[in-house]
Amino acid sequence: MKLKNILLIALITIYSASYSQILKPVKWTFSSSKVNDSIVNLFFTAKIDKGWHVYSQNIKGVGPVPTTFTFHKSNDYLRIGFVYEPQGIEEYDPNFEIKVKYFANSVTFTQQIKVLSTKAFTLKDTLNFMCCNNTQCLQPTDVPFLFNIEGYAKATAQDTANIASADTNKTTKKDTTKAVVKPSGNSEGTGESSLWLVFIFALFPGLLAIFTPCVFPMVPMTVSFFLKGSENKRKARFQATVYGLSIIIIYTLPVALLVGIAMLFGKGAVATDVFNWISTHWLPNILFFLIFLFFAASFLGMFEIVLPSKLVNKMDSKADKGGILGPFFMAFVLVLVSFSCTGPIVGAVVVESAKGDFLHPLFAMLGFSVAFALPFALFAYFPSLLNNLPKSGGWMNSVKVVLGFLELALGLKFLSVADQTYHWGILDREVYLAFWIVIFALMGFYLLGKLKLAHDSDLKYLPVPRLIMAIVVLTFVAYMIPGMFGAPLKALAGWLPPETTQDFNVRAIVREEVANASLSGGADSLELCEKPMFSDFLKLPHGLKGYFDYEQGLACAKSKNKPVFLDFTGHGCVNCRKMEENVWSDPRILKLLKEKFIIVTLYVDDKKELPSSEWVKSKLDGQMKKTIGGKYSDLQASRFNVNAQPYYVLLDTKGDTIGKPKAYDSDIDDFQNFLESGLRGFQKRTPSK
Repeated sequence: MKLKNILLIALITIYSASYSQILKPVKWTFSSSKVNDSIVNLFFTAKIDKGWHVYSQNIKGVGPVPTTFTFHKSNDYLRIGFVYEPQGIEEYDPNFEIKVKYFANSVTFTQQIKVLSTKAFTLKDTLNFMCCNNTQCLQPTDVPFLFNIEGYAKATAQDTANIASADTNKTTKKDTTKAVVKPSGNSEGTGESSLWLVFIFALFPGLLAIFTPCVFPMVPMTVSFFLKGSENKRKARFQATVYGLSIIIIYTLPVALLVGIAMLFGKGAVATDVFNWISTHWLPNILFFLIFLFFAASFLGMFEIVLPSKLVNKMDSKADKGGILGPFFMAFVLVLVSFSCTGPIVGAVVVESAKGDFLHPLFAMLGFSVAFALPFALFAYFPSLLNNLPKSGGWMNSVKVVLGFLELALGLKFLSVADQTYHWGILDREVYLAFWIVIFALMGFYLLGKLKLAHDSDLKYLPVPRLIMAIVVLTFVAYMIPGMFGAPLKALAGWLPPETTQDFNVRAIVREEVANASLSGGADSLELCEKPMFSDFLKLPHGLKGYFDYEQGLACAKSKNKPVFLDFTGHGCVNCRKMEENVWSDPRILKLLKEKFIIVTLYVDDKKELPSSEWVKSKLDGQMKKTIGGKYSDLQASRFNVNAQPYYVLLDTKGDTIGKPKAYDSDIDDFQNFLESGLRGFQKRTPSK
């Protein structure tokens, strides 16, 4: 802490104490609105005089006092996440010599709550804030707030009992943690951003499907259907638009119905368990693996997936109808006829996206169908574009074969997840890499014309685009080969099994030998209190040492008087592996984790069954959690109201949080600040022994 900053804060407090009784540049008002019968948004609005500003809840370093909100434990309601704040203004403050975030003119903080009481109640507590202008700051002020909340008639005694015993409502006097669950009605947030990313990435498979043998010849045939015998271009274009929209509806509607059912019956803790089961249980993962193998075999020419001809003919006969029904049934015919080519792609898109959220498959299918339908609509609007299309030929089968190789490679990911969560040991990192190296090498040879499969035409010469693709694929193969000996392969972080599963790792051997010499903390910084539970099948990356049991890790932290780095992770978590490979591996981060923290890594998807003495009863759903993953998935959801990984929390020796938890963030500097800020907070709470 800089002496200049300490003196500055002291002078501000002394100065403002003399004048704060006549200066009131900030006026607070409080209001609420219902999201539905049981969910209510609480709004804390500050009207700020010109030239003054109120500070964020999150201030790093020694500087102005952050805005804080106090909520005492109550059986009447449950907080959903923490207090949400808007983006605000971030700039360097020369007085405090740090970057600060503040709000000018006005700001509204929002807290969302779930009402548990069947009767109306009053929610009363306080907030604390500090305001400044360019010349002075006023001392931090407590402001009481009050909300009159209507009761929720459908609340049950079980709801109240579950929540009353949970840690979710427990807050400290200075709860400066930012929201992890954003209030409804706001358009900002990582959730929506990830949905649109799913939509964008799904566009590419949709466009690629156009160039398959089942679909490409249909483009001129279907476009001519709308233009033939129609002297009214306006009518033809209207029907073409209906046709394109029908394709989107036919692909998207079934997924939308499934999502609706899932959202209706899969709320709360049940939803968490459903997603955890889909993502990590051996049955769906093996099923998905077999589906990908089946589709890959079809694309590689082993067989064709054909729908019953009666169904196709029936839909085709209805396509002659006029109005809106005609284009709709034409779209149905297209979907049915092209199923043998689009089915594997659609299956891959839905299966891969379904592991993210309820809405991910819906947005994925929407993106796929939009990209798939767009060319048909465009060519109907502008028929002259048909003249620029390449002729049908053997190149379309080559597209199918390349897709077959990709499906084969991607399918291994599902087998890998099941293998890791159940510790079968059949698909370790080097085995997985060997499969990928062979698969992509064969794809490269195929593109070069050195490998010929069923339905392939003779390749008289090698086109330049195909040669470029072969170069890219074989370069990727060359990139993967060092991974067989322990190279990190950061570009594939998350897709490959972790390095800890590799039997022969030259990099790990060298790292272990130089670890003590390279750390200023010496060998003692690497020692643990006792042998970690589950260390026979769970490992940490980069030679790190830590625990895989919460109680054991916390006990060691008390013994060594060190803060806990709590890491909620999963075997099937792609972003967890990315963080470990790209962020944890940085020398600055690695040094901090090795020397300053007791690492406690909790796998929320591990299927290893616990001894009956360690089973825990969930505070959320009342079910007994019998596995490692079940126990710590429930801990994360019940205590931190979060069920996504990775999720990092810093704890003191009592198990209380230090600062704001952190989710996925690939910025190494931000992660370093997160760790160092936690250390400073720990040192303030717990003086060194």
